[in-house]
Amino acid sequence: MKSEKMNKLGDKNRRDFIKKTGVSLGSMIFIPSHVLFSKKEVRDATGQVIQKAIVAPSDKVNLACCGIGNRGRAVIRDLYSTGAANIVALCDVNLDGEKSQKSLGAHPNATRYTDFRKMFEEMEGKIDAVSVGTPDFSHFPITILAMSLGKHVYVEKPLTRTFQESELLMKAAKKYGVATQMGNQGHCQDNYYQFKSWVENGVIKDVTKITAHMNGKRRWHGWDPNMKAFPKGQKLPKNFNWDTWLMAYPNHDFHPDLINGQWRCWYEYGNGALGDWGAHLMDGFHQFLDLGLPSKIKPIGLTGHNNLFYPTSSTLEFDFPKRGKMPEVKVTWYDGTDNIPEVPENYGDIEIDKTAKTKKGMVQPKGLKAGKVLYGKNLNFKGGSHHRTLSVIPNENGIDIKKDLPEYFKSDTNHFMNFMNASRGMEKCLSPFEVSAPLSQLFCLGTIAQQINEPLEFDRETKRITNNTIANNLLKGPAPRKGWEEFYNLV
Repeated sequence: MKSEKMNKLGDKNRRDFIKKTGVSLGSMIFIPSHVLFSKKEVRDATGQVIQKAIVAPSDKVNLACCGIGNRGRAVIRDLYSTGAANIVALCDVNLDGEKSQKSLGAHPNATRYTDFRKMFEEMEGKIDAVSVGTPDFSHFPITILAMSLGKHVYVEKPLTRTFQESELLMKAAKKYGVATQMGNQGHCQDNYYQFKSWVENGVIKDVTKITAHMNGKRRWHGWDPNMKAFPKGQKLPKNFNWDTWLMAYPNHDFHPDLINGQWRCWYEYGNGALGDWGAHLMDGFHQFLDLGLPSKIKPIGLTGHNNLFYPTSSTLEFDFPKRGKMPEVKVTWYDGTDNIPEVPENYGDIEIDKTAKTKKGMVQPKGLKAGKVLYGKNLNFKGGSHHRTLSVIPNENGIDIKKDLPEYFKSDTNHFMNFMNASRGMEKCLSPFEVSAPLSQLFCLGTIAQQINEPLEFDRETKRITNNTIANNLLKGPAPRKGWEEFYNLV
C-alpha cells in the first residue's frame, strides 16, 4: 500500500518534481559544509589497517543507500567502515529480503524506503551523498536524479546498462559538479598507481595487443540456448515493489531468475561477464593507454548464442586506432570456462596443455585466474584483477629490467575512502564518470556485439554504429516506460 502522500503525489506531480529539481539545481555546484580535519586510515606495509579513519560526527557525510542487499550490502559496509559516513536512509524494493534485513539491522536509525523518488522527496535536505548498489539497468534513474539534486554519487560497476545512459551521466557530471565514483574498487590502489607510473616512465610502451579474460563459471551457464521467451511469471513476494524494480525498462512479470544477481544473465538487464569483470581487468590499460572507444568490435566466437541471455563463452575483438604517439591496439576479451587464451611460454606457474597447437613462443594453459596480458614492442606484462599489480613476463629483453623498475606511489586511501574524502572536498575521485563512463561504454559496445553476433563498425566522433541499424538503436536501448521519460531529460 502506498502512503496517503504517495497517492496524492501521483505520476504527474512526481514528474513535475523531477523537472523542478533539474531546473532549480541544475547550475549549482554542491560542496558540503562539513569538510576538513579528519584523520585518514593508516595501513602497514602489508596493507593491513593499523588505524581506522577518525572523523568527527559533524564532519561525516550523510549517506543514503539505494540497493541494500547482495552487492549493495557490501558497498554500505565498506563506505560505513571508513568512519566518514553517517547512514541516514536505506532504500530497497525488497526490504524483507534476508540480506536487506541485515543492512537494516546494522543501521536501525536510518529511515527506510522502497522507492528512491519518495526518499529524495522527503529527505533531500538531509542527504549529502548516495550509494547505488542496484542492478545495472537501474543505476541510471537513481544516479541522475541524485546528481540533479546536488548529491555526490558512488555507483557500482558497470556504470549503466546502455551506452547512451553513460553518455548522459558524463554530461551530468560536468553540469552538476558533484563528486562521482564508479565502484571498480581496484582502480584506486597499487594497480592504479603502478600502471600510471610504468606508462609515464616508459616501461609500458608501444603496446599493440592485449588479452583480458575471466574464465569462471557464470550464472547462466547451463541454461537452454534455445529459450524463446522470458520465464513465465511467478507469485510476487509480499512487500516487493516490483514496479520500482523495473524502473524505466520494459515490463516483465516477476520471476526469481530476474532478481538477486540473476538479472546479470539477461541482455535486457545486465552486462554479462564483460561488464561485471571487465571493470576490474581493463580499467588500468583503458585509462593510461588512452584507449577511449573502439573503431571496430568483432565477435570471434560465441558458444550458446541466443536472443535473450549471454553466451556460454565469448571471444570479442576491439580495435583501437592510434592515439598520439601510441600505436593501434587490438584488445581481445575471453570469457567462458573452456575459452582460455594462449599466453607467452614464460608466463609462470600454470598447468600447460601440451597437446594444444599454439603459435611460436606461446602455450595453452589448462586454467587461468582472471587477468590480462599486455604485449609491447620489447616487453610483455601480466596482471590480475582489482588492485593486483603487473609483472614483467621474462624474455630476452625482460629478464634484467626487474631491478630497474620505477617505484610508484603507495596510497593509504582505498576506493571508498577516496569517495568519502571527495564528498567532503578533500581530494578527487580516481574513477569519476569522465573516466569510468567511457570504460562502461566499451562494455556496452561489447554486449551489443554479443547480442547481434555480427562485426560492428563504430564512429568514435559521432558515437554511432555505422554498419548495423539494429545495433545502433541498442546504444540507446528501449524507450523508457511511461512516467520515467523525464529522467532522461535532466541533462
